[in-house]
Amino acid sequence: MARARSEAARQSNTVAAPASETAETAAERREPALETEEFAGPRRRLPAGWSRVVRALAVLYALAHLLVLNLYPVDPWLFRAGHLCVAAVLILLLFRPARRAAADRVPIYDLLLSAAAIGVFVYVWVELDGLLFRAGAMWTWGDVAMGVVGTLIVFEVTRRVAGAALPIIAGLFVLYAFLGPYLPGVLHHRGYDIPRFFTYIFSDQGILGITTSVSSTYVILFVTLGAFMGASRISDYFNDLSLALFGRARGGPAKATVVSGVLFGSISGSAVANVVASGTFTIPMMRRVGYDRATAGAIEATSSIGGQITPPVLGAGAFLMAEMTGIPYATIAVAAILPCWLFYVACYAHVELHARRHGLVGLPRAELPPLGGVLRKLYLFAPLAVLVAALYAGFSPLRSATLAILATIVASWIAREAPLGPRGILAALERATMDVLQLVAVCGCAGIVVGVIALTGIGGRFSQLLLGIASGHALLAMVFTMVIALVLGMGMPTTAAYAIAASVLAPGLARMGVEPLVAHFFIFYFAVISGITPPVALASFAAATLARSDPWKTSWIAVKLGLAAFIVPFMFYASPVLLGQGELGPILFATATATCGVILLACATDGWLSGPLPLLGRVLLGAAAGLLMVPEIRTDLAGLVLAGLVFAFQRWPVFGRSAAR
Repeated sequence: MARARSEAARQSNTVAAPASETAETAAERREPALETEEFAGPRRRLPAGWSRVVRALAVLYALAHLLVLNLYPVDPWLFRAGHLCVAAVLILLLFRPARRAAADRVPIYDLLLSAAAIGVFVYVWVELDGLLFRAGAMWTWGDVAMGVVGTLIVFEVTRRVAGAALPIIAGLFVLYAFLGPYLPGVLHHRGYDIPRFFTYIFSDQGILGITTSVSSTYVILFVTLGAFMGASRISDYFNDLSLALFGRARGGPAKATVVSGVLFGSISGSAVANVVASGTFTIPMMRRVGYDRATAGAIEATSSIGGQITPPVLGAGAFLMAEMTGIPYATIAVAAILPCWLFYVACYAHVELHARRHGLVGLPRAELPPLGGVLRKLYLFAPLAVLVAALYAGFSPLRSATLAILATIVASWIAREAPLGPRGILAALERATMDVLQLVAVCGCAGIVVGVIALTGIGGRFSQLLLGIASGHALLAMVFTMVIALVLGMGMPTTAAYAIAASVLAPGLARMGVEPLVAHFFIFYFAVISGITPPVALASFAAATLARSDPWKTSWIAVKLGLAAFIVPFMFYASPVLLGQGELGPILFATATATCGVILLACATDGWLSGPLPLLGRVLLGAAAGLLMVPEIRTDLAGLVLAGLVFAFQRWPVFGRSAAR
């Protein structure tokens, strides 16, 4: 979907290039789209025959999931095995093992690996009853061969589409399963032999367990919804609406980028996909009104990561959270509303302050889509409206997503700009499969880690270690959790980072009395924020490539723009009312004061209130922001008083002279 969205953005004539456009800016508008998969390996240029085979298989793959999940249910083991093995075949055909490998043909070793993946699926199909009876307790040599081959294929396809970080981490966990008897202290366990290990890991306790369950149900249906919205150009409408509403405002393209991040991000779920899909269009616009390269890239990156914490869809990790905690997905989506609000309020405030500080303007009305015409197409929100209504009417997320897909098709017929006929539907199904391949591999590989944690019991022992390090202090444990989630997220996609961190850390937080929803949301948020956190900031690096800016500078500016996101998780840890828990009055009061806090924090970091702030003013305003973020009425009042004093003192001549100096 993301590449289709990028193509639509490049071809869109909604915003015409002005005559004064420089050659440099024009070159930026022609910047080729990046690969949307995070750390994606090199793609093949398949011959016509192979290309038709892959396209047909991709269409059948997505269609089969829609039919099974809505009409013809099959055994979960068989369904997940088919989901994983067919995706592995597509990855092996589409992605080269290395850049030096042949790009225009499918070598024999990939054909053999593809045949092995199909063989694993056929074995599960034929031996299903026996596998269900003996999995994890008894085994045959056929089970062992299936487990070894299936696990190795998962390692390889994950390496091809998501880089080496996650396979290396999973490999270390595999080694731990065999080396446990030789390790000291909390790491010691009795150890496992090869047959026992691989028949356990390639089962519903490991690779075919909870992570693959999520990718084969929620993830693929919501990715399919996004693909249909992209094929029908409804996702383009979100960008047009953002521009029509905010394009003329001070720093308008940047504000439109923030709003577009909310709308488009809510149907995507990959930070890098969001960056590429909208950044090819929004970054050149920001450059045209005066934003420097690094800031334009940072605004796009920060807005894009927020899409993964935006209801009603959130990121794929939220579906995994629902499975791991047993909390209904609708409850999780509601809990995400206020933190998402605080995140984007902070982003918008930074954009406004930067525009004020540098005297930036918006785009001319002639270069923007007419607001009246855009508002007449508000019916294009129908898919999201149907999704939200179905979720809160009690329908399952699977049925809700299916209804939203049908609403997308109907809305495309009403709009008539890109009506989804048979060809459009086939193209959307193909796009959905291509967009989900990386997540399928990542979830399968994360299942190895989850399986080893369950098999060896390291999760419980790590909880004891966490309790020991924190010495019973929950806040220290939360800081430790933050660091682990950020480090994991720097080298792998959000879903895998969340799955691993939650499996290891959430039980320990629960033993310290942290509510499951708070603990899992805390971990999920920092796994998301890792996309803009140096030294490996995937979303920031993708945006820097599009903006042709320095990646490190872009990343650090993104951290400043997203600083509130590093604080919000501690806010809802201290006060669960920010997750919608409790009565309406306290929720509204906490939201109001927290909103003031994140705005003042933006003012302090940007050094601007009603004018430039000196260092002392920034420090005091930062302190006021911190007080307002603490969920306590006395600190809130103190923060408001301190902020009022800074605002008043800024008018004093002595303050003005300090600022001038």
